Amino acid sequence: MRDTSLTQSGATGRTLAASLGAARDELRADVARGAGGRTALERYSDRADVLLRQLFAEAAAPKTPVAVLALGGYGRRHLCLHSDIDLLILFGGTIGAPEEAFLRAFLHPLWDVGVVVGHQVRELREFEQLETDNPEFLLALIDARPLAGARVLFDRFSAIFHTAGTHAFILRSLLDLADHRHAGFNDTLYQLEPDVKEAPGALRDLSATRTIALLTDPLLLRKGPTEPARFDDAEDFLLRVRSILHLEAGRNQNVLGHDLQERTAELMGYPGADAHQRVERLMSDYFRHARIVSRSLGWARRTAPLPVGANLGLSRDGIRFMDPIQAARNPATWIAAFQAAVEHHTTVSEEALSCVQQHVDRYRADDFFPEASDRAALVAFLRPARGLYDRLSEMHDCGLLGRVFPEFQAISWRVVRDFYHKYTVDEHTLLTIRNLERLTGDVEPGRQRFAHVLAGLASPELLVLSLLLHDVGKWRDDDHADESERMADGALARLQIAGQARETVLFLIRHHVRMSLVAFRRDTEDPDVVKSFADLVGTEDRLKLLTLLTLADVGAVSPDTLTPWKEELLWRLYVDTYNHLTQRYGDERIGRDQAGLDRLTADLPADVTRADLERFVEGLPQRYLHLFAPAAIHQHVRLARNIRPDEVHVSLERVDASVWSLAVVTLDKPTLFSNICGVLSSFGMNILRGNALTNPNGLVLDVFHFTDDEHFLEKNEDAPARISEMLADVVAGRVDVAASLRGRERGVQSKSSIRFPPVVRVSNESSSRYTILDIVAPNALGLLHRISRVIADHRCDVDLVLIATEGGKAIDVFHLTQRGAKLTEAEQLALTSDLQRTLEEIR
Repeated sequence: MRDTSLTQSGATGRTLAASLGAARDELRADVARGAGGRTALERYSDRADVLLRQLFAEAAAPKTPVAVLALGGYGRRHLCLHSDIDLLILFGGTIGAPEEAFLRAFLHPLWDVGVVVGHQVRELREFEQLETDNPEFLLALIDARPLAGARVLFDRFSAIFHTAGTHAFILRSLLDLADHRHAGFNDTLYQLEPDVKEAPGALRDLSATRTIALLTDPLLLRKGPTEPARFDDAEDFLLRVRSILHLEAGRNQNVLGHDLQERTAELMGYPGADAHQRVERLMSDYFRHARIVSRSLGWARRTAPLPVGANLGLSRDGIRFMDPIQAARNPATWIAAFQAAVEHHTTVSEEALSCVQQHVDRYRADDFFPEASDRAALVAFLRPARGLYDRLSEMHDCGLLGRVFPEFQAISWRVVRDFYHKYTVDEHTLLTIRNLERLTGDVEPGRQRFAHVLAGLASPELLVLSLLLHDVGKWRDDDHADESERMADGALARLQIAGQARETVLFLIRHHVRMSLVAFRRDTEDPDVVKSFADLVGTEDRLKLLTLLTLADVGAVSPDTLTPWKEELLWRLYVDTYNHLTQRYGDERIGRDQAGLDRLTADLPADVTRADLERFVEGLPQRYLHLFAPAAIHQHVRLARNIRPDEVHVSLERVDASVWSLAVVTLDKPTLFSNICGVLSSFGMNILRGNALTNPNGLVLDVFHFTDDEHFLEKNEDAPARISEMLADVVAGRVDVAASLRGRERGVQSKSSIRFPPVVRVSNESSSRYTILDIVAPNALGLLHRISRVIADHRCDVDLVLIATEGGKAIDVFHLTQRGAKLTEAEQLALTSDLQRTLEEIR
């Protein structure tokens, strides 16, 4: 006999799939013509409602009353193409077998056709106690609307749920969740690849603003800094963009990445002679709408009336103009409002900001500081202090900052698409100032050394002024440092900053990338490198300023750019250069009478003699004594003891929470450095830095610092032994490390899909002893091994290699010699040709 229930289920599934497919096709057509905003999503949500009500009607009714509620974005009727359908299935009584049968009949057909349902199943009595451990669920319930079933059950739920105490808790949770979410985006809406759902100024912030109004004052948005129609326009724009992302990606994709910006601009009908122009117009509109949302949320947080029993610590006001009409006529007083806000740790009121925004276009830059005292007040306002970034951001949003500094206006919302920066140029600039500001309060332990440097500056406001202007030249696409300096000179002239102060600011802007280049891509333990950098800065004061500027600038590129390792490299360069400015380095090579040996022999361990130590270090580059602590040097001596030609001695130690150190001692062998790189890569290690040192007796010491991103060393007790054994086998020629790497390449997905032409440069000018080889290429597994193998094939000796990975880019800098001398032009040409060919093959 044929099972009629199965037949009926199959028919239901086919009908559901057809109806759902038709609804999705309709939405796809809307999105493809750029009309996937509020109206289209509401229509799609309504179609989903019809299907769910049909399923509800066909499911066997349970014994207890049941209601189905739409939650979250679906509850707001903003269901996107690949969004989850969030539901609350609410039972009036105890859930038993009939209720479970109903759930299967209702949910299984949805799952069978591939619908992703985010569902919660609850009994009504469960809402008598507030679920304080699930604030996201409580927020979703705010947007609950009845979909099917017993309407009286929804009404009873609403009466239980919507109380003053519940609203107060939800409001506190909403603000905490928003703060946590914003922190993940470095608290800025100016993301070059924004998440249109989660980022500051995006859809969650828009929903949060509406929720604050719903819980406190339904008319709140009508009283805010933005007309309700503009707020609605921002919502429709963000929904249109999100719909396109879902359509193009074929999944729940919410990040407007570089690869999707051109397509989004095309579908939304942006004009322009080329794709670049269309993307710029799209992103300009995105930031305009995101600012509206962000400003509205900030205003709602500050001004919403507090629910009964809530203690949210919200500021209700800020610095106001006593006479807005008079203030509008006297722009020279406007800076004082922002200065007062910094001094009193508060904001500038929306009323004052609106006044400035309404009248700012009437004035030129000189109108804001007509007298010397006004100019002095503006410069004094720039001293690093808590709240400076927020006040500068307010000045920028209301148009004042771009009027006071027209140079800054040129980079407003400027997008530079590269592999490093995550923010628009203007926001990157303001974030540098925030980084500096964070050195003035409660400073985290690792930053206290930099905070002490900042505290010792005589004129820190010049540093902030330099940061404000250091990237203004990026309004052009070519090298920006010279243009930034030229434009900054005009700003300094308007402010009548002259003499040494002017030279200092221009020096910092002219060389604002120099210290990061030296610290991260040069051998800072080479006395010639430090000497050259010391000659550049000239004085201790300029060194301090440039160090802090570099710290702030690199830290504002993206949340992950300034790693603890890079901070340490920057600090080392600062210390070494400071020492060089006050005392000169000793001889280049270590001799038996080397002064630095005294600190190594003062507290020798029992198993290391002075003779052992002197024999090992004699003839090594002097930088060796600066590179390693005494304990590490003593360990190197142990590794070198009684070594035979066929042996490899290894020491593996943890440097800090994330960095490991591998020291390898052996007698010089062909392709040694390349083989060690290959072994580390074959175990999944990410090499940060490598040193290759050779003494006159042919003893080689290679030291690598690396991170174990796959936690191989933590997960395997025998990991050190396995690495040592592999090194010995590879160096002895018993194992082909290239084969191991090929096997790993097949099993590991590349971390970056970024592709660009590799760059190979050589120079004999950067060092008195070495040929410097710079390589910039897409990061790939085993890249360093392949590069160093080519170098070895050209019989070049590697004394040092500096390795960095930034935004999918591998940046490797090798210090080379051949037969103890720099490479000739012919040798450089042959090497670069082979390297270029090898890198092209990797692409």
